[in-house]
Amino acid sequence: MEQAEIVMAVQKMQEFIESNICEKITLKQLSNTCGYSPWHAARIFKETTGKTPFDYIRALRLTKAALSLRDEKHRILDVALDFVFDSHEGFTRAFSKEFGISPKKYSQHTPPIKLFMPEKIYHTYRYFNKGVKNMNENNLKTVFVQVIERPARKVLLKRGIKATEYFEYCEEVGCDVWPILTSVKEALYEPIGMWLPKHLIKQGTSKYVQGVELPLDYNNIIPEGFDLIELPTCTIMVFQGEPYNDEDFEEAIGEVWNHIEKFNPTIYGYEWDSEAAPRFQLAPMGYRGYIEARPVKAVK
Repeated sequence: MEQAEIVMAVQKMQEFIESNICEKITLKQLSNTCGYSPWHAARIFKETTGKTPFDYIRALRLTKAALSLRDEKHRILDVALDFVFDSHEGFTRAFSKEFGISPKKYSQHTPPIKLFMPEKIYHTYRYFNKGVKNMNENNLKTVFVQVIERPARKVLLKRGIKATEYFEYCEEVGCDVWPILTSVKEALYEPIGMWLPKHLIKQGTSKYVQGVELPLDYNNIIPEGFDLIELPTCTIMVFQGEPYNDEDFEEAIGEVWNHIEKFNPTIYGYEWDSEAAPRFQLAPMGYRGYIEARPVKAVK
């Protein structure tokens, strides 16, 4: 059985779980989804994701339950039943074990917690086996450009060691930072990967980091190993590629990078200002196109 075939089978099971997370899910259903026996489906799922299907489903349900408690005013029992837990007590035990805090305390204070946010396994497989492809310059797609003012704000971030891009960063600090950032209730925007300007890089730490922007009055818990810094008001130029199929994410990123490399910001009356603020990227999502932003300043 080829590795690519295994990866696609596991991704089919991941997608089935995501689509049916509020329903009972059996191993038989998963095996039918990928076309293998229940035993074989369970084996390749654990070998590929690091979790048994049962543990994966439970962790994903608890994460979605946590987000529900964070963002909506539901009774804990109702949330437990929504995500297929049989009782308040069972849900509380599982939630406390997963996040180190009871669902009641979490709903009251909503500190940052480590959510379970599995990546599509096919994305990682393609990156490490093929890398980002060179783009055909004669076949570039449309990239949309807009200029946005970013207010003064704080940023909760986790530094790496020497990383200059996402996969190096994950190798240095693990891939658990994004789920914690996503859990932050006070976030102004979604989490971002950032390339820090020189004056924001601590000695012995990485240029590439992950973080989430927060209001200046943020005063909730700072998770261990994270930093909280302030950024001034800045102007950023945002580049957004066309929507793409999720499995083609590296090509989509390459198209935007190629466009930025050749782009002249003076046509908008701006110039690059790499020390004013971090360059950043949003999580690649096919439905909206790849999005990356660079700091700029008005041409005098």
